[in-house]
Amino acid sequence: MTTEEVPTQDPTRGLESAVAVVGMSGRFPGAPDLEAYWANLRDGVCSLSTFTEKELLADGADTAELRNPAYVAVQGRLPDADRFEADLFGFGRTEAAALDPQHRVLLETAWAALEDAGHAPLNAPPRTGVYVGGSPTEHALAAGTDPALAASIGALQVRILTDREFLAPWISYRLGLDGPSMTVQTACSTSLTAVHLAVQALLLGECDTALAGGVALGSVRRQGYVHYQGGIFSPDGRCRPFDEKAAGTVPGSGVGVLVLRRLEDALADGDPVRAVIRGTAVTNDGSGKVGFTAPGVDQQTAAITEAWAAAGLEPSAAQYVEAHGTGTELGDRIELEAASAAFAGGAGIGLGSVKSNIGHADAAAGAAALIKTILMLEHATLAPTVDVTSPVAALRQSPLRLVTEAEQWPSRTGLPRLAGVTSVGIGGTNVHVVVQEAPEPRPRPRAAGQPVVLPLSARTEPQLAVLAERLAERLRAADAPSLAAVAHTLRTGRVAMPVRAYVVAGEPQEAAERLTELAGGRLGTTADALGEAWLRGEEVAWPVLDGEVRRVRLPTYPFAGESHGALTLRQPPAQASPEPEAPDPSPPGPAGELEATVARLVIEALDLDGAAGLAQTYFEAGGDSLTAVHLAGRLRDEVGIDVPIQLFLEPVTLKDMTTRIVGMKQSGDADGALDALLSEFEAES
Repeated sequence: MTTEEVPTQDPTRGLESAVAVVGMSGRFPGAPDLEAYWANLRDGVCSLSTFTEKELLADGADTAELRNPAYVAVQGRLPDADRFEADLFGFGRTEAAALDPQHRVLLETAWAALEDAGHAPLNAPPRTGVYVGGSPTEHALAAGTDPALAASIGALQVRILTDREFLAPWISYRLGLDGPSMTVQTACSTSLTAVHLAVQALLLGECDTALAGGVALGSVRRQGYVHYQGGIFSPDGRCRPFDEKAAGTVPGSGVGVLVLRRLEDALADGDPVRAVIRGTAVTNDGSGKVGFTAPGVDQQTAAITEAWAAAGLEPSAAQYVEAHGTGTELGDRIELEAASAAFAGGAGIGLGSVKSNIGHADAAAGAAALIKTILMLEHATLAPTVDVTSPVAALRQSPLRLVTEAEQWPSRTGLPRLAGVTSVGIGGTNVHVVVQEAPEPRPRPRAAGQPVVLPLSARTEPQLAVLAERLAERLRAADAPSLAAVAHTLRTGRVAMPVRAYVVAGEPQEAAERLTELAGGRLGTTADALGEAWLRGEEVAWPVLDGEVRRVRLPTYPFAGESHGALTLRQPPAQASPEPEAPDPSPPGPAGELEATVARLVIEALDLDGAAGLAQTYFEAGGDSLTAVHLAGRLRDEVGIDVPIQLFLEPVTLKDMTTRIVGMKQSGDADGALDALLSEFEAES
């Protein structure tokens, strides 16, 4: 590998304030996972989708709009973004359908990122913080104007399930994370600002682990955009950052989450360090620009220089800069001027922008850029910026050079590989992050061929087979980790699920063969007492492993969600769901009709599968305080009875609760004290 000579700088200076990236997950146009994302980046693939008129009309496009000669039928799209494994996260069907698809994909990505770090999502380290942000969505806008949805689950619940301000709290709640939980909004720089805040929280000791990133899923529909002269969107559906022909950006989408820990903690605990964040900085242009939406030179430069100062390094140490690079004439010109000033002491520094590949992912753009840069560091390869044929003339006098073909990223004497990542938000919030390649893992003893038990689990048999085959593929690789490390990660870094299996092996190749047999349904494994206890669903006290027990990166959970749809402004509101199965007929007459009505309201509020669901208690059926208030309100409005909240808290079946409510109505023994509480919630919603 090529080695560069560089001026001597202390490579350890600033490491006491360094933060490790120990896990990542993401989905971007053309890439359902980061392996596919890297392959597309490395190969210079443009993953923007061009749609036919038939596809656009099927997704609700207006015929007149499509006839507009300025309409561009291109988008950076996430396919299957409406699919979600709701049961895994404890959502019923009605809740899952109301939950914004942006929330759904972010929840799954956060789960996968924790697994990539070797931590079980429902048993993550204590004091784990969440710092994420998202974009405005069509689903949220449509939900806010859908009276049927509000009548079904309550206006406040609609807001909680759709508003992006609840992105972080939902992750904390569903994954059991008890550190700070903050939804961040700085427009296009949102996700990189989230990374900055997470880094600062770690260094201040506010948390010990942090999830940081963002999501942009404006709509799950296939749709294009209208190009306006002088606007920010490209006239031909291509984004050409820092090219003489650059004329605008293209709407994109994506989701990316990184798991961060203090470097010293990650190394001590044997975490799989993927990269190191050396420094971060955030500035705002203030009034130092031509307009509110325009970028400014001075504070972009300041963000870069401050981040490198925080890293204890000169900007000239950079080998590559992943730019915001929107492909707009004004934005590119100002960013290049700012970066050229900041990196003036360097020469031949690579420059690129992932927006040429996937479009502008808005709130997720910074995460897409940072993840791209980390993947390049891991593979020691600079990925090309695509669709660029004539780099702007200003680059000739700049320390930066546009990378237009994949090339080796050379190592160098005295310094690790180093890069900067910039993100700029409308409104002027500029972020820069300094990232370096991961250090070599500390040597640990390896056990010599001793058989170990590898436990696997999933929610279904097909998912277990997929997981087994993916793990087999990982263990067949030349860089396969030790089986002790694999066993340690599977035992401590995965959630135990109901469908289980195990294999016993002494070497990676043997384990791969056993796992392939398992995936094909023909496993004849060596019996093991603890393995059999695992199969029975017992909580196993696994023995301490000999040799290497670091966490290692393994294939993450294979989600198998179903479509829960998405609300749209382009079609009439979705028809109401079929009326739930009615409970068993009661004796005719007023009492029977009343019981049937109460049972129907309970079934609808808790999204039960008909009358059979009434055999559960309120909390077994997934009820919570907000649902209780909503159900009590419907009982008051439709049946004319004030039900005390305490009734929902009692450990009785819903069938018995229904009977008691009917009895209260008939006897007039109802508590009207709920009115004040109901009024309070209705006022908030």
